[in-house]
Amino acid sequence: MSFVHLKNGLREIVNNYEIFSIDLWGVVHNGVSLNCAAIEVLDNLKIKNKKFILMTNAPRPRQNVANFLSKINFNKDYYQNIFTSGDAALNSLRLNSHGKNFFHLGPKRDMDLFFEFKEKRKDKIKSAEFILCTGLFDDQKNNLFYYKNLLKKYVNKKMVCTNPDLIVHRGDREEYCAGSVAKVFEEMNGKVIYYGKPHPEIYKDCIQDEKRVLVIGDNLNTDIRGANNMHYDSLFIKNGIHKNEFKNLTPDDFDEIFNKYQVKINYYQNHLSW
Repeated sequence: MSFVHLKNGLREIVNNYEIFSIDLWGVVHNGVSLNCAAIEVLDNLKIKNKKFILMTNAPRPRQNVANFLSKINFNKDYYQNIFTSGDAALNSLRLNSHGKNFFHLGPKRDMDLFFEFKEKRKDKIKSAEFILCTGLFDDQKNNLFYYKNLLKKYVNKKMVCTNPDLIVHRGDREEYCAGSVAKVFEEMNGKVIYYGKPHPEIYKDCIQDEKRVLVIGDNLNTDIRGANNMHYDSLFIKNGIHKNEFKNLTPDDFDEIFNKYQVKINYYQNHLSW
């Protein structure tokens, strides 16, 4: 066991780091309401003049995430700290990095991501140069087999995935994310290009300086693996996406889960707190 439980909160180690990359969904909010203790952390980081980035694998631009957060009374002063996987994907669309036209695979609410490129969206996969996956269709939220049938003829096309997360919790409800569809595509030998955690590009876009960075997140596949990939220290939030896996385990048994995901952590808390 080579990790530390921050029993007294983030204040124990805050002076060891200059930049804090903090996950939004699962740490700051649960899709329904804010984690008040996490908000206290943000307020104290601001008081200490610490830089923090609210990094999220949301397949939408920053402003759309801010609009959602406003509905649950998030501090608008922190909107400028938000950086999304959607923002990272947008940069590639502007450069035509993957082709000039695409088929959108995802819910209607994500169409704001490519509003400025709407003339490049094709109604049929066969007419598109690549597939832009932001999630699951509204009427096929729970059936991954549907996507296997839909995509099996198109594995020669690239898929751009704007949210590498496999699942997310909205309150107490579990939902599939774009990463689950991308995984189906990869299992059929399709090529997927990911934007978002744990892939290095999203960190390089918003952390240019080689400074002491702490990554805070609840997802071992994305937040913690991303920290490991970038050689950043990490604080794992245990009662998030993996809460059922850690249920009834003692800290001596945690390594079993970390080894399963092939990641390492430096610290953990049950919930992010100051």
